[in-house]
Amino acid sequence: MVKLRDPRVALAALTLYTLLAGDFWRYLLSWYGWGVVVAALLAGWIVIAVRDRIDLRRIPIALGVVLGLMTASLAWSHYPGATAIAIVTTVSTAFVGVVMAHTVTLASLLRALGVALRWILGLSLTFEFIVAAIIQRPVLPLWVTYDEPFPRAFYWSRALLFEGGRIQGIPGNANLLAFAALLGVIVFGIQLARRSVGRAAGVGWLLASLLTLALTRSTTVLVAGLVVAAAFGVVVLARRLGRRGRLALGLGTVAAGASLIAVVVAVREPLLALVGRSDDLTGRLDIWAAVIDLIGERPVLGWGWISYWAPWVDPFDDLAIINGVTYLQAHNAWLDVLLQLGWVGVIAFGILVVTTSARVLSWSVDAPHGDAAHDAALRLLPVLLLTVLLVQSLAESRLLIEAGLLLLVWLAVASRLRGIAPAAPSLPDLPLASPESRR
Repeated sequence: MVKLRDPRVALAALTLYTLLAGDFWRYLLSWYGWGVVVAALLAGWIVIAVRDRIDLRRIPIALGVVLGLMTASLAWSHYPGATAIAIVTTVSTAFVGVVMAHTVTLASLLRALGVALRWILGLSLTFEFIVAAIIQRPVLPLWVTYDEPFPRAFYWSRALLFEGGRIQGIPGNANLLAFAALLGVIVFGIQLARRSVGRAAGVGWLLASLLTLALTRSTTVLVAGLVVAAAFGVVVLARRLGRRGRLALGLGTVAAGASLIAVVVAVREPLLALVGRSDDLTGRLDIWAAVIDLIGERPVLGWGWISYWAPWVDPFDDLAIINGVTYLQAHNAWLDVLLQLGWVGVIAFGILVVTTSARVLSWSVDAPHGDAAHDAALRLLPVLLLTVLLVQSLAESRLLIEAGLLLLVWLAVASRLRGIAPAAPSLPDLPLASPESRR
């Protein structure tokens, strides 16, 4: 495994690992053990923020408005206790993202992601092999007891590696493991292009990511991967065009995307059958219908911020129960924001996403002339990361919690801070905060 000499990169890697595979800690050490791990990580970032005198006010206005609205929703929340808890967890995650944006460069983020994803994918494949080959039966999370019969979704691993079923890995969820694998394809591909890792190791981990994608068979991540490939092609082409050419390319991309969406909607049933999914999008249509009904009761400011739904809080305790499983998200980040913060919140959140997307796209496309090929590859990371997050947000609400929120905040703040350091054509991994962060 790669040695991390910079403690900030090591802390970033452990933070990303924890937020990308949070259920690993919860299933292994219980919620209390997970809380200790998270508290220790937060303390580490507080120390860095104080030591480096990070100005936490240097964030995009849109991000400040969204966080402020989440906090203010305590005043009208239908469940003030749960909202107070959600404010603490959301603001803490955003705080870490802001500090990371000031102190972890783009190159360092790539390195930290690479380390975190190696551990997640490596442990997941090893875990599934041990469960299937040695234990030979499904494995439940530790520290919990369920009365029989209980849904198969409650298992940490269902021992399906040799049976052709979807593996769940250490995250305990096939979609989350697939998301990590897709990030791995992006990260390890860029590292290979930059030659920042050995060729054998880079190719090996890239193949491990592709293998994991095949074993998880996540339709959401498959779609995200196709969109990422399209985004990669558009950005590479845009780098070769002038202003007018980029404008034409942008308009053409939007038109092509809209047309493709229309076609997919028109032929969705045979497409879903092709990938082995039900025509109700694995229960999502029922969940969306229930959420939309609630939105109609409080459309302007919503029911109050809660992040992931608390299962002990009305109306989430029995809002979405499918095959014995209580779902704790709208399975669409935009519907979740609309439910919790109303139209005011979804407009503010939309402005945050649009402005961040504009800056990230410029950051990735406008590579300075004379950049080495590996630095040009590095600048692909922000737009590809954001693409994955936004596509996933249409079928999952992970953009609002843990790694999804952390990466969104990092991209929002870092893309705005790109000009705070002296211009350096050979160092495109801005923003730069200190000499130590370049190592």
